[in-house]
Amino acid sequence: MQDVPDPDGEDVTAFASDVRLSGSPDDDHAETWDRPFAEMPASLEGNWSSRWNAEGVEWQQGRGKLSVDGEQVYILFDWDDGTKHGLIEARWNGQDRLIGRYLNLSSPEITRPWVGLIVGAARIDGEHSGGRIDFRRIGAGNGRTR
Repeated sequence: MQDVPDPDGEDVTAFASDVRLSGSPDDDHAETWDRPFAEMPASLEGNWSSRWNAEGVEWQQGRGKLSVDGEQVYILFDWDDGTKHGLIEARWNGQDRLIGRYLNLSSPEITRPWVGLIVGAARIDGEHSGGRIDFRRIGAGNGRTR
């Protein structure tokens, strides 16, 4: 699998300094969009539902898998019935914020700075420089867990 180029780049840091994700329950992005998981894992690692949008592109839904390696967080996800893939490489910035870069593995020339807010065990709100990339697990409690 291709590495995400420069996940800690200056453009990522500059973008992250301007992003304000609230995680509010009445946020436009708080809604769920997928079926509930049968059992909720105890950590953030594991399977998620994903969705993303961009300027001129409607919401694209799929599946994702989050893994943690020390301070690095990797989220591999798909869309278009599993035929297209993206990868986010991010680092922890505090207890509930992730800062990194998105790479479109299907079109590697597309990369974007990305910031995620861990709202809880079932919700990660994310923003990239052209739209949103969000992740959900439906049915979990809302306690924050790393």
